[in-house]
Amino acid sequence: APPAPAPAPSAAPSGAAEAPAAGPQEFGEEIVVTATRDARARRDATAAVTVISRGEIEQIPAKTADELLRSVPSFATFRQSSSLVADPSSQGMNLRGIGPSGVSRALVLMDGLPVNDPYGGWVYWRGIPRLDIERIEVAPGGSSAIYGNAALGGVTQIITRAPTPSTAEATASYGSFGSYQVGARASDVMGPVGLVVAGDLLQMATGYPVVSDGTRGPVDGNAESWAGTVTARAEAALSPELAVTARGGFFYEDENGGTQYTTAAARRAEYGGTVRWSPESAGTVELQLIGHAVDFKQDRARIAASPPPDAIPRTSETLAERQDVPAHDFGGALLWSRHPGALAAHHAVTIGLDARRTTGAMGSDQFPVVPPGATAPAPTALVRRDASGVQLAYGGFVQDVVDITPRVALQLALRYDGWQNQDGERVDRQQNGTVKTTPYADRTADQLSPKVGVRIRPFDALTLRAAAYRAFRAPTLNELYRPFQVGQVITDSNPNLGPERLQGAEVGFELTPLSAVTTRVTGFWNVLQDPIVNVTTGQNLRQRQNLGEARIRGAEADVEWRVVRNLTAAVGYTFVDPIVTSAPGQEALVGNQLPLDPRHRATASLLWDDLRRFAAMVQVRYVGPQFEDDQNQTRLGEFALLDVSARWRTTRHLDLVFGVENLLDKTYLVGHPGAVENIGQPRFIHAGVAVRTGT
Repeated sequence: APPAPAPAPSAAPSGAAEAPAAGPQEFGEEIVVTATRDARARRDATAAVTVISRGEIEQIPAKTADELLRSVPSFATFRQSSSLVADPSSQGMNLRGIGPSGVSRALVLMDGLPVNDPYGGWVYWRGIPRLDIERIEVAPGGSSAIYGNAALGGVTQIITRAPTPSTAEATASYGSFGSYQVGARASDVMGPVGLVVAGDLLQMATGYPVVSDGTRGPVDGNAESWAGTVTARAEAALSPELAVTARGGFFYEDENGGTQYTTAAARRAEYGGTVRWSPESAGTVELQLIGHAVDFKQDRARIAASPPPDAIPRTSETLAERQDVPAHDFGGALLWSRHPGALAAHHAVTIGLDARRTTGAMGSDQFPVVPPGATAPAPTALVRRDASGVQLAYGGFVQDVVDITPRVALQLALRYDGWQNQDGERVDRQQNGTVKTTPYADRTADQLSPKVGVRIRPFDALTLRAAAYRAFRAPTLNELYRPFQVGQVITDSNPNLGPERLQGAEVGFELTPLSAVTTRVTGFWNVLQDPIVNVTTGQNLRQRQNLGEARIRGAEADVEWRVVRNLTAAVGYTFVDPIVTSAPGQEALVGNQLPLDPRHRATASLLWDDLRRFAAMVQVRYVGPQFEDDQNQTRLGEFALLDVSARWRTTRHLDLVFGVENLLDKTYLVGHPGAVENIGQPRFIHAGVAVRTGT
């Protein structure tokens, strides 16, 4: 996924005024950059954008970024488990129900740079320090025309907070299941240079059960996790025309999925930077560089029940597989943009070129079953598998946002992408020492992605929007070469996968009849061609395959009402109808609903926001019924969760904070692989303090 332009370095001169305290904003004043890669007032954007502001971030009772984003009904991860206990490889993001999977079908950016894992496409949500988030922009809808690969279903962008002089903040909380979280952020401005260091540490020492009482056995314990991240960046305004940003960070995570041999670990280093040159009358030229070095490890268990007549479930556990997946990527982009000027009074033009190279290698030790009466596995049993490959992606685009009149804007974008899978190879070693090497032929493919969007404001209170687009997602190295296991279900990789393609359109409106009330409604119709899905091939066996076509249509709506200055009510709802319309060789799947894709999602919240004294929030989240599998035989029921939070500013420098997620302690299913029922997070209480200096 190519990076998008980051906001200009915002280092302020020494002695600059302090940033204003967070507080209520008038609707329509927010500036967004994600929909068009250009800063515009939200109501002037050619696509609907949902914004989670800094004030909301401080109030939503969430411990991680994915929990925070669940307040947006169009947002979902593959499974509803919090990233506190979910395997990192299951944390793929989707928007508007565009084919949920462990691999994201939407792009995640931080200040314009990609966050998705380069090998697998999932997102390490716990690697995002919450204290450093200024706002989050969610822009659903096919966005490959300006962002390329991975933006199949839209883009979510995290905008970080600007450096401020001599500022320090810290939070500390303790909560249920032996959990504690510590966050810190320090910022300073020294002449033309702004510096920011931020970090977060979140550990859950005792954990909670993730297998339902009805399917638990003696091998099942509590899921525990440990994660920490630190990021740093320097922003320098070297002259009125030249600005430079450098950034780096490190993230680690260790997660236990509830049994001795169901574990995962990740280590990720990131580095990058931007150079922005803005000479008068020549537009803006920006060079971006980004890279990651990642190591993902995973253990998987073989769990058995006791034999009849006891038949106790999950009584014994042995190690089935141990994987180690190191990966590295490096990419860059060169962009030129020009705002309306004398030669093109109504045109905002952006032209970009980018490339990214990703390498990955999976090493998998297998621990096969020893047959009864034998002392070793069968001679032909697989004991080691190595698979590796290289993926090169490159592309270029041009976009013109034309302000035809102050009330009419037109977005025209066209992008070409190419990618190559190179040096693919699998090596299998059997118990008897036999080694089989399978090389995979290099493969090349390309894609042309257009987008047309229009925004019309017939009068000040009403904005109309419409768009049509094509988008795509190339298979990741993970899907091409890495098999995986969830419970007793094993899913094989497929080196012959092709890209997924999306064609879609949307139309909607934004209505502000009163300054305190805003209503947004968008209807969408998407056709997902050749989706990569996990197809059942046998008992507890699946394989990734490009399978036919799915039609995904629906609507999203939200209403925000500023009841009084400090009290805001909000309701959001997303309806999705995700139906398989073609499945060659699997005709029985036609008419089925896409797995783990509920038709109904909704949120409702009430926020009292006066951070000079006291703030509180009540939020209800609803997720409708869905199916675990492609055959629609295993159903997961609906659930609704109630969250509450409060924040009391005791002094200028000290806040007391309190939050409860799943206040009513609802038990709900988030997965049903095989005979196992995975349940979501129970009631989670946490309380602590937030301190600050220099504000």
